[in-house]
Amino acid sequence: MLLLGCTSSFTLSPCVSLSPSLSPHPNPNPFLLSRPSFTPIPLRSNQPLSLSKSLPSPNATNLFVAASAKAEPLKVIISGAPASGKGTQCELITQKYGLVHISAGDLLRAEIANASQNGKLAKEYMEKGQLVPNEIVVMMVKERLLQPDSQQRGWLLDGYPRSSSQAAALEDYGIRPDVFILLDVSEDILVERVVGRRLDPLTGKIYHLKYSPPENDEIASRLTQRFDDTEEKVKLRLCTHHENVDDVLSVYKDITVKVNGNVAKENVFAQIDAALTHVAEQRKVNSGSLAA
Repeated sequence: MLLLGCTSSFTLSPCVSLSPSLSPHPNPNPFLLSRPSFTPIPLRSNQPLSLSKSLPSPNATNLFVAASAKAEPLKVIISGAPASGKGTQCELITQKYGLVHISAGDLLRAEIANASQNGKLAKEYMEKGQLVPNEIVVMMVKERLLQPDSQQRGWLLDGYPRSSSQAAALEDYGIRPDVFILLDVSEDILVERVVGRRLDPLTGKIYHLKYSPPENDEIASRLTQRFDDTEEKVKLRLCTHHENVDDVLSVYKDITVKVNGNVAKENVFAQIDAALTHVAEQRKVNSGSLAA
C-alpha cells in the first residue's frame, strides 16, 4: 500500500493514504507537493547552442513526439466494505473520467440473462446451490475488460477480485490496474450506516433513519429492513470483507491508494480524484518519455 507523507517531492510508492484530516492545512490536491521539474530539450550533435533561441530548429523530428503521444486510458479497481459508499464513488468516478463501470455481480447476472456460454455454466452451479467457480467469473470479467469500449475509455472494476487467486488469474491474462483504491471506513460508522438502512418496497428507494429519513409518515410506515442489516450480521460480513481485502492487497500492495471514507462523499471523491489525476498525469509523462 502507499503512504503519503509531507516530503519535498512525491512519487507513487508503497502505501498512499489519503485523509484530509491528517494535516492542519490540508492541500486541496495532496499529490501536488512540489513543482514539476523541467526536462531540457536534447540538442542534436550538429546543432549549435544559441542563446537567442529557446527551441531547436523546426526540422528537429523528435520535438513534438512526446506531446503527441497518447497515454492509455485509466484502469482502476475499487474496493470497499458494505455501506462504505463505494456505489456513490463509482458513479462520481465514471461521470468525471468516462470509465466503463464493471461490477462482477452485475456482469454475472447479465451473462445469465443473455444465456451466454459463461452464463449457462454459471447458472448450472447456481441452480444446484453451489458457488460459481473462479474460472468462470474470471473469464467473464476478462472478456468484459477486453471489449472495445473498455479498451478505448478505460475501466473501473468494482469489488473484484476478492481473493489473491482471482487477482493472480487476472494477472495471468495480462490484466493489471493502474491503481487499487481502498475505501477505509471505521467499523462503527459502517455498522451505523447498515443498521439504519430501510427500503421502500413500493418505490425501491433506499432510506436511512438518520442520514436520509423518509419524507413523510406514510412512507415511514411501509419501510422494511433487510434481514441481514443487523449489527450481528453486518459484523460477520465485515470480517469476511477484511479477510478478502488483506488477501487481495498481497497482489496490489504497490499500487494501493487508501482513502479516508469516514468523511462526506464530496471529500471522499476529492481524495480519489487527486489520486486518479496523479496517475493519469504520470502515465502521460511515462508514455511521452517512451515515445521520445
